[in-house]
Amino acid sequence: MDSGTPNSPVRATWGRRALRVGGTAIAAAVLLGLTPAVADATPRRPSDGEIAAAQSQADAVAARIGELNERLAAAGAGVETARTDALLALDEFQATEAAAEAARQQAESAAAEAARKTAELGVARDDVIAFARRSYMEGSTSPGATALLTAGNPSQLIERAALLEAAGSHRTDVLGTVTVLQQQATAAEVIARTAVVEADGLQQEAARQLEVATAAEQSARAQAAEVASQQAVVQADLDAAQKQLTTLVGARAAAERAAAEQAAAAARATTVQRVAPPASSSSSPSTPAGRPTATPPVVQNPGVQNPAGPGSASDAQTAIAAARRYIGTPYAWGGGGRRGPGPGQDPDEGVVGFDCSGLTQYAYGQAGISIPRNSRDQYAASPKVARGSLQPGDLVFWATDPGRPSTIHHVAIYLGGDRIIEAPESGKTVRETAMRWGGYIGAVRPSA
Repeated sequence: MDSGTPNSPVRATWGRRALRVGGTAIAAAVLLGLTPAVADATPRRPSDGEIAAAQSQADAVAARIGELNERLAAAGAGVETARTDALLALDEFQATEAAAEAARQQAESAAAEAARKTAELGVARDDVIAFARRSYMEGSTSPGATALLTAGNPSQLIERAALLEAAGSHRTDVLGTVTVLQQQATAAEVIARTAVVEADGLQQEAARQLEVATAAEQSARAQAAEVASQQAVVQADLDAAQKQLTTLVGARAAAERAAAEQAAAAARATTVQRVAPPASSSSSPSTPAGRPTATPPVVQNPGVQNPAGPGSASDAQTAIAAARRYIGTPYAWGGGGRRGPGPGQDPDEGVVGFDCSGLTQYAYGQAGISIPRNSRDQYAASPKVARGSLQPGDLVFWATDPGRPSTIHHVAIYLGGDRIIEAPESGKTVRETAMRWGGYIGAVRPSA
């Protein structure tokens, strides 16, 4: 969800159409629905005062129509702002959620390492206990001199001396191993605890951001419903204004005026036929014959640095085909991802489908290309593509400020021929549609 937000509930084109209807009603109402008065044999010509009064009232109606259209346009702009704020907040939540998941995985890995080191420490401690038991049973735990003096004969004396020497060396090795393993186990436990704290903090921040995003989306939907209600009111007022204009001008005056204009037009046509010279076959001097009109050059995005290479056409087509398989799937706010459609976040809880970046992540995942979950990170992660170099499979992005990537809030897959496939907004489904350039910030090529 054009400043980059697809399919706003009230478009400026509706307001322009309504204004054209109101603006032309003053001139057209005298002709529409009034022709039966022409059949009256004795139409009454209104006085100048009556015409002036009618015109004054008509001007007042036209002014009221303009005011209603301005109010509607302002309400529609408010909806666009609210929806964009919601999308930006959702993008922030998804980025923090991804960081929290990475921290949780680090915590699990550190905990596993701590458990392994602790197990090794237990084995080493068992070795120390076994060594002590053997030493006691073999008499090698006695002081060295006592062990030697109590030897029964020279042969036993030699054996005890050798045993004492070996026991001292082994005891040193065993105790050294225990010390190292104790240090390693303690360090692994510290890393695990730190990672858990970090994961918990990120998860809390993600929850806070989700609350902000949900509130913004709910506000946008409430404003959209209010605008739809205002649209119905404005349409009713426009209909009433047209009827009022017709009544003010009057059927007889309209018919008389129409007849006079027709007569004048016929007289002008007769005059033109008498004096007009033969049509010249020469070309207009302002456009020499045979010279084609110049086509304005495509303006390249001057901000594109290190442009993408040609990429893999096969991967791009795989991604496009994967996205097309889900045409008609519901938009789910915050839903879907590399595994496919998924449940949305409140207020789309219970809706299974994709949001914009969930669809693009899934599509490229099917081509074996891993891209981030949120739209801003998708833009940052891949090589950039100039507008004049777009090709099928490129990801195209919209932002509230086309000069600031931090304001990106929507992404779609470019199909070529100024067509895209996208997950547009809540209440709609994955679809193929025309490319929009309002709010466009740039494109990337994940397969490059």
